[in-house]
Amino acid sequence: MRIGVLCSGGDSPGMNAAIRGATLRGVDIHGFEMVGFVDGWRGFHEHEIVTLNRPAVRGLSGVGGVFLGTSRVAPFAGGPGEADLTDFRVRMEGYGLDAFILIGGNGTQRVAGIIDDAGIPVIGLPKTIDNDLDGTDYTFGFDTAVSVATEAIDRLRTTGDSHRRCMVLEVMGRDAGWIALHAGMAGGAQAILIPEFPESFDQVCDWVTNVRDRGRSSLVVVAEGFTLAGSDHAVTREGLDGFGRPRLGGIAELLAPMIEERTGIETRATVLGHVQRGGAPTAFDRVLATRTGIAAADAVLRREWGTLAALRGDRIEMIPIADAVARLKTVPEGRYAEVRLNFG
Repeated sequence: MRIGVLCSGGDSPGMNAAIRGATLRGVDIHGFEMVGFVDGWRGFHEHEIVTLNRPAVRGLSGVGGVFLGTSRVAPFAGGPGEADLTDFRVRMEGYGLDAFILIGGNGTQRVAGIIDDAGIPVIGLPKTIDNDLDGTDYTFGFDTAVSVATEAIDRLRTTGDSHRRCMVLEVMGRDAGWIALHAGMAGGAQAILIPEFPESFDQVCDWVTNVRDRGRSSLVVVAEGFTLAGSDHAVTREGLDGFGRPRLGGIAELLAPMIEERTGIETRATVLGHVQRGGAPTAFDRVLATRTGIAAADAVLRREWGTLAALRGDRIEMIPIADAVARLKTVPEGRYAEVRLNFG
């Protein structure tokens, strides 16, 4: 059996470990032939492939990024519901592929669902630092992003305390505030602002001044997709992202001067940006990614097509891809409410 491995969307720590896990199990144990496509669907379209075997993946577990490369190139003409897979099938036949292993987040797994519906064998691996893919407790890459953001909080707190400033840290999270929630809790932030639950500017300032009145310096963590109550859109930068959506970013730089003007507290903004994606994955992400890669290769052997390797408790279970993309996994009200009581 010849399997094509492909990464799509943004990079995420742990992707190399996932490829390694799938390759070692698939090639050495199950006897598959496996190839990887360079830069995702671009390599698929332009015939750039890498043979995957033990030498190709040697030493990759702790390496950040993805050695195959990734991109947001479209896999086929047409969108969901009208996808034209004619050329896709021709190319797949030309490569001699029997099935795909697709590594990616919501967008990639929606594509996996489309080709599964068309009868093309596919297995999904869930990667996204946003942790917003449903059906799995955690996606690999998330723990690393939270660890990076937590370290940034720790560093900002010391400089904020030194100058008695309010520090506002912006982290990734377009529609789901998992990174902000977990990093904010880990770093003891006095306010955590996430897309799911708008807060009024008055409330934010109340939290900041309460901290000042106790003789402390406040630290606010805000997800890039957060909106103030009464606003109908998130703060954006120029241009569109790879999916044609407005490019988010800048909410911290908007809030900081507003907080300073209202409260009189010197306030500084830091945008963490792509630092969250970079660097070596944590031990947790290396283990999770390796386990999901192994599970994907085993699922290919069992021909469990149209499934995704999900973490459920301490087990890796294969779940229908359709279940994973049916809805976005956002922070539930109860999770936000339990920590909101400690703000200020």
